[in-house]
Amino acid sequence: MYPPSQAAYDRAITVFSPDGRLFQVEYAREAVKTGSTSIGIVAKDGIVFAAHKRITSPLIVSDSHEKIFQIDRHIGASSSGLVADARKLVDYARLEAQRHRLLYNEEISVEMIAKHVGDHIQFFTQYGGVRPYGVSLLIGGVDSAPRLFETDPSGALFEYKATAIGAGKKACEEMFEKEYKDDLSLGDAVVLAMKALKKAVDQKLSPKFVDLAVIDSKTKQLRSYTLEEIAKYL
Repeated sequence: MYPPSQAAYDRAITVFSPDGRLFQVEYAREAVKTGSTSIGIVAKDGIVFAAHKRITSPLIVSDSHEKIFQIDRHIGASSSGLVADARKLVDYARLEAQRHRLLYNEEISVEMIAKHVGDHIQFFTQYGGVRPYGVSLLIGGVDSAPRLFETDPSGALFEYKATAIGAGKKACEEMFEKEYKDDLSLGDAVVLAMKALKKAVDQKLSPKFVDLAVIDSKTKQLRSYTLEEIAKYL
């Protein structure tokens, strides 16, 4: 049974509890906390994404389990939470990026695409008959400078220099608070990301359980690392 203070307030997304909480949104945040860890780091010359993939069977093809996505040429995203929800949000972000390109004949900024996604997520916390997205995204890229944003199931947006989402969020952020520096090179940021991922994940890491990608400020293109390249860092 529900506690008296909670009774009936978590049945619908549109009902606030007496203390001003939306329980369905808070439950969606719990779905994110149980997801596998994703990391984003802003370097002085680019962005690094690293993610742990939970592959439960040796029969699963590891490449079919995506954790890092390309949104536009210069923008990527990494997810934690419900994978299907992440795919839906990434498709929405890709569509918005291409709409902007067709309408204005220019690339969309990282901040603008993050706001579009945040507004879309927020829509699903305000109307009956829907549920919130049970996923958080790290959206990062390079326009005038490297930038990194985190979306929340409530639709809130936060900009970070380095952060993590998922089960290993606390362990990663403790490491970043001690070791992150504003003048990190892209190579050093990759090393820090892999170090944090190792700390956050209980099991021994294998290249097939890791996704790693960078966006270099010079090329402004997302590049995914191969298994051989990931193995060198591990």
